[in-house]
Amino acid sequence: MAAYFVTGTDTDAGKTLITAGLLALARRRGLTTLGLKPVASGSEPVTLEDGTSALRNADALALQAQSHPPEPYVVVNPHAFAPAIAPHLAARRAGTTVSLDTLVPQVRQGLSHHRDLTLVEGAGGWRVPLNDREDLAELAVHLALPVILVVGLRLGCISHARLTAEAIAASGLRLSGWAGSLVDPAFAADSALHDDNLAILARALDAPCLGILPRLPDGDPRAMAAAAAAYLELPDVD
Repeated sequence: MAAYFVTGTDTDAGKTLITAGLLALARRRGLTTLGLKPVASGSEPVTLEDGTSALRNADALALQAQSHPPEPYVVVNPHAFAPAIAPHLAARRAGTTVSLDTLVPQVRQGLSHHRDLTLVEGAGGWRVPLNDREDLAELAVHLALPVILVVGLRLGCISHARLTAEAIAASGLRLSGWAGSLVDPAFAADSALHDDNLAILARALDAPCLGILPRLPDGDPRAMAAAAAAYLELPDVD
């Protein structure tokens, strides 16, 4: 069984697409999988089969779709909030607080399912607040999870990636791999400059590159995960 915490250099860096792509790749190779999104903001109300209403997050649904054997939504995403803002602010607007006291046992329960590959996706960047005292980085620390860093390939990403890698190391965790996601097409407009930037990232980040995703067209999350898988390599699952 292997488990990793997936973080990004910023919000909208491509974490979910790469997380879902890695899970899709693992499934293609016959492995059992589980994707967890412990806290998600930017969720929409849906009507469940029993007629009740609940919030569902598109990113969490994408990870649930790549989890095999299947798991109930609440296992994948125990905390969903409507506003597409920082989790601690979204929770505050909902009149609640998310803390490590509740979050750590919930994620441990998911990890106890002992899948071949479990990926725990954070929210935003490494130090996004969870509440007024704690942040999501501390979740990875409490669970002692090695980290996969998703670098949103845009202007400024080299500094963002290096600073995030330094913060991960300062937290006492191992950076086990990184992957790039082209979030700004202008970043690749000059192919020579694009290649130079990737070479710098490869030298600066002391971990293997798991792949570089081009800009993929929006579509069905399952199809996008399958497309992303073609550009990725699995981390160590032994």
